[in-house]
Amino acid sequence: MVDVTQKAETERMAVASGRIRMSEECFALLEAGNMKKGDVLGVAQVAGIMATKETARLIPLCHSLGLTGSTLTFTLLPESCEVEARCTATCHGKTGVEMETMTGVSVALLTVYDMCKAVDKRMVIGDIHLVEKKGGKSGHFYFEEDLA
Repeated sequence: MVDVTQKAETERMAVASGRIRMSEECFALLEAGNMKKGDVLGVAQVAGIMATKETARLIPLCHSLGLTGSTLTFTLLPESCEVEARCTATCHGKTGVEMETMTGVSVALLTVYDMCKAVDKRMVIGDIHLVEKKGGKSGHFYFEEDLA
């Protein structure tokens, strides 16, 4: 584990996103709220937020952080039958929250898969990446491809 004792505490923020692609039938059921397991996006949102809070328990050598905020939102993309998950996390600390946001997105999308797999086992999760981060020595980072 990296020793962060000498690092300055700063406001930290990170955003990550990812997508899950599914069949038209599955997307229509999810969009209409008609999945047998219930409110897919509501459950996935809670799962993703909970995952941000548990990241240090899941990723070896990841620092435990006192998050000051964690949000997870979804965007439905009907033209590609995809759901995009976007997670934002904040803290005041000595290390960033990038891993927390990527963990949140991953768990949220896995939850969507779990709740929809009875309809479509061919769903594909991908494009999980850091979109933006602020704070710390390395400053502001923005994944340029997300500007479009």
